[in-house]
Amino acid sequence: MPTISCDPDAAADKLRAAGVSVESGNTDHERWRAERGAAVAVAYDDKVVVQGADPVDLTLLLEDGGGRAHVYFDGACRGNPGPAAVGWVIVTGDGIAAEGGQQIGEATNNQAEYAALLRAVEAARDLGIDEADIRGDSQLIVKQIRGEWETNDPALRERRVRVRELLTEFDRWSIAHVPREVNERADELANEAFDD
Repeated sequence: MPTISCDPDAAADKLRAAGVSVESGNTDHERWRAERGAAVAVAYDDKVVVQGADPVDLTLLLEDGGGRAHVYFDGACRGNPGPAAVGWVIVTGDGIAAEGGQQIGEATNNQAEYAALLRAVEAARDLGIDEADIRGDSQLIVKQIRGEWETNDPALRERRVRVRELLTEFDRWSIAHVPREVNERADELANEAFDD
């Protein structure tokens, strides 16, 4: 259960700026509560405690970010289509700033790769990263995002548009294809999500 030492009023402002609804606390000791995805944040006098199945849904918004990061993503699929999961890692000059993995239900391999990229870019945005160097081992996805290849699949086209919209929120971004071994941690997280 992550605990973030911070000014609860400033933390509430950050959440509101990100479109998260902040409600009154349930007890006299709670200053406020907020929910996003599978996470709940509860503020006390000098800290915010985040709990739930996926606390990263809120911790990324509350922690100090900024600067430049390498953002790795990978989608995994057992069958094509079949059960799918995603993994992502954000690495700054200080090391791994955030990472995650989760199951996403039934998907094709390409849909899983796009879902992983979307989650990674959203996490980098929520962390406040200014410059994102995105890396993945799916040449198809990388070339489609860069505009080098088209997609005839309407669902993939829609995801590509959403990724490109999110990328406009960064001061600078790049995306490149890397070998699977360079993307090993994101791959591990996607595969670990199947076992959770």
